[in-house]
Amino acid sequence: MRQKAYQVAVPVTLVVVMVAFLAAIFFANANLSFAASDTKKSSAVSRTSAVEHTEAQIKQLQGALNFTKAQEELSNNLTKVMRENAKDMDALFTKARAEKTQTRNAVEQMKFHSQITEAQLDQMKKVIPPFEALYASMSDEQKKSTDTIFQTGRYGKSKRK
Repeated sequence: MRQKAYQVAVPVTLVVVMVAFLAAIFFANANLSFAASDTKKSSAVSRTSAVEHTEAQIKQLQGALNFTKAQEELSNNLTKVMRENAKDMDALFTKARAEKTQTRNAVEQMKFHSQITEAQLDQMKKVIPPFEALYASMSDEQKKSTDTIFQTGRYGKSKRK
């Protein structure tokens, strides 16, 4: 009988610990991501829209990779998808803020984060094909720069050798 209780108690305990851990992560992220969502915004905290962030990324990538004329169409295909994704994400957050009449409870917060995660996954699925086509057209030097950007988040040439 003890062994049966142990076989049930351990998995249940693991599930409870995992849910508590995930909830802690979600709540921590929620507090940071919605820090500037109130009508009274602190001057120290500013919100950057997904569109603004994406435009900055596009500009940095184009500057760092120096696309050739032959690559411009592929680059335009990629940036079009990136811009559409950014608009969709901004719309999702705008809708969430408009619907939010009071603070979300824990379940609502987890559901909202699930929506965001699903949207990000769908957007990644959309951006991979044009990115893959552009990457295939790149020179070895461009590929090396692109790999470095994705690994480090740094754009441009490093001063260290």
